[in-house]
Amino acid sequence: MPVIGPSLPFAATQTRQRGPYLSVCGALVMAMGLSACNEASLRVDAIAREGAKGVVTETIATRFPQVPKQLITPFTDCIIDNADANEVRVFAKSAVIGVDDTTVATVRAILARPETVHCVSQNSLGMAGSFG
Repeated sequence: MPVIGPSLPFAATQTRQRGPYLSVCGALVMAMGLSACNEASLRVDAIAREGAKGVVTETIATRFPQVPKQLITPFTDCIIDNADANEVRVFAKSAVIGVDDTTVATVRAILARPETVHCVSQNSLGMAGSFG
């Protein structure tokens, strides 16, 4: 009786020989997929941070009167740069519903971080003479 297709031992040998190749190919495809996913995630984060700037600027201007007008932009940039993803989500929500106590508390928490304090002091040094 003729056998159509490879015999069982031949098929098993071919699978074993391709096994490592398929594993490497699968790993490469998965890595490329994760890389693309990571790039998309970074783009989404950048867009969200850009959108959050308006909320942070409004919060600083209306709820932090001690910040001179000339420093609102440096403060905003430093807050956005030092915000984590959850904090950016708070700002995104505030963009829809308006600035509230949660927004103010989030800005205050980010401003209290040493990295943000350092950023603000570095970015406002050149503007110290422009107060008035």
